Amino acid sequence: MAEVPPRIAIVGAGIAGVALAVALSKRGLTCDVFERTRHLREIGAGIQISPNGSRLLLALGIGRSLDRTGVRPESIDVRNWADGGTLARTVLGEACAELYGAPYLALHRAGLHSALVEQLPESALHLGMECVEIQERDERDELDDEVVLRFADGFEFRADVVIGADGIRSTVRGRTVGDEPRFSGQSIYRAVVPASAWPEAQERPHVSIWMGPGQHCVAYPISGGRSVSIAATAPAGDWRRESWSAEGSPQELLDAYAGWAPELRSLLSAATSVTRWALYDRDPVEKWTTDRVTLIGDAAHPMLPFGAQGAALGLEDALTLAVCLKDATAKTVPDALRRYEALRRPRAEQVHRFIRENERGHHVEDGDRQRERDAALDTEFGLRQRAWLFGYDAVAETAGTTVQE
Repeated sequence: MAEVPPRIAIVGAGIAGVALAVALSKRGLTCDVFERTRHLREIGAGIQISPNGSRLLLALGIGRSLDRTGVRPESIDVRNWADGGTLARTVLGEACAELYGAPYLALHRAGLHSALVEQLPESALHLGMECVEIQERDERDELDDEVVLRFADGFEFRADVVIGADGIRSTVRGRTVGDEPRFSGQSIYRAVVPASAWPEAQERPHVSIWMGPGQHCVAYPISGGRSVSIAATAPAGDWRRESWSAEGSPQELLDAYAGWAPELRSLLSAATSVTRWALYDRDPVEKWTTDRVTLIGDAAHPMLPFGAQGAALGLEDALTLAVCLKDATAKTVPDALRRYEALRRPRAEQVHRFIRENERGHHVEDGDRQRERDAALDTEFGLRQRAWLFGYDAVAETAGTTVQE
């Protein structure tokens, strides 16, 4: 009797969820992706993808789209908040692509999401489906080794495995973990402005990070160099809204950076429309998987934007899980999920520590500690010092492993 492949349900159609669905499809597995919104859309903002993520995007078959709409920054420049002087530089460009076998990319989130969706079988995506309940078998249930998803409209779906890719406020995580997000005290403003607002990046495409007391700002070209993405943190005050579409005030953004470098102020003044949301993450947990339910991306390990690793980590999760599920049957799903978590949780915790260190280091007040940080940047920001991060290959790391590992 032939082994039955698992029925796979993915809750959430963001970058990680769609990437997982595409990866499964390329390995001959079908799945159903349930997205609560009625229309797919990503926020109007940029995203950085380091080589540990871009190598996976190339494997998913969207290289042409990346070449057409992405930008390959020549460097990451860390700059003084007051005068804009360069404190440290990580060389990227061809040197990065040659060293790690994949490029460092700056993209528009919507363009990346659309490119992934185009690779997805049309029948796999179900919009307007808000998952409100997940029932997994336990000693009291009569379910035959399956999970039942229930949706707001009364629809039920039965699966052998459910993957939560539904973000930091994950419904699926509420079933498997049940913890609460940690408020960072920070908010973030996002904006996209014309490339003409930042002549320096037109001459030399790069990522700039202005670090100062209590906040920092990141800017980089996207959309083939036609636009610049801005991400600027600031103390949240009473602001607690998490919605990525919540409208912010351009004037409040500019006021938050009063006294900062003139070039940065000029760039921020070009923003005519901004979004703003509060920043939350979660502490690492000992387990995010049950027998037939697991998590990927922000649902598993939400992180603050202090290292540009959120999307890359979600892609790593997606490709790792696809490899683990490739040869699984309906009966062996629990083994596949244990293998997946054993591979991913240590990696996510390592990156989480790195992000928390950046959270503490980016915003130090001027003084002795700031001078010590600045003096250490040159040695810490070298391209080869990122080998543990940029050089990671999720597919290669997964190949040959077993559930015991």
